[in-house]
Amino acid sequence: MISNMPVVGFSAYSGTGKTTLLTRVIPQLKSRGLKIAVIKHAHHHFDLDQPGKDSYVLRKSGADQTVICTHTRMVLISEFDKPEEEPSLEEIIESLNPAKSDLVLVEGYKHLKFSKIELHRKALGKPYLYPNDPAIIAIACDAPPSQATEIPILDINDPEGIAKFIYEQIYLKKA
Repeated sequence: MISNMPVVGFSAYSGTGKTTLLTRVIPQLKSRGLKIAVIKHAHHHFDLDQPGKDSYVLRKSGADQTVICTHTRMVLISEFDKPEEEPSLEEIIESLNPAKSDLVLVEGYKHLKFSKIELHRKALGKPYLYPNDPAIIAIACDAPPSQATEIPILDINDPEGIAKFIYEQIYLKKA
C-alpha cells in the first residue's frame, strides 16, 4: 500500500496529454466535493521562482530548504545534493496535509507499482503499457486496443467519465 489516502496515477509516454487531461479531470472531481492533491514527477531540472526575486536569491545563496508563504499559498522548495536524495512517492504523499487532501492524483512515476490509468493516443504509435504493468486499472484512449482487455476502457476525450471512474473505483472504494 502506497498510502492511506486514495491515490491514482496517470501513466503515459511523453506527449500523450497527461497534464492537459488532469486539468480537465480535476474540476470534475472538485465538483463532487473532493479536495485534490496533485504530484507531478519531472525528469528534468526546474525553477518555480524567478531570477531576481527574493525567494530565488535566497535559495541560490545556499538555502537547503526555502519556504515561500503568502496569505493564499505556500511552497516548500527542497534542494538535493545527489539524485538519490529524491524522496520516494510514498514519502511525498505522506508529507501532504491529509486535512487538505481527499484524493491524490499522480502524473508520472509510471514504473512504480500503484493504481494507474494508462493514457494512450493511437497517433503517437507507442505500445501500450498495460500488458507489462498489472497496476494499470484502466486505459483512457482515443481508439480501443486491438486485443480485448480485462480492464475498463475509458474515452481519453471524456474527462467527466474519467472523473466518474476515479470517484467510484478509487475514492469511494478507499474512503
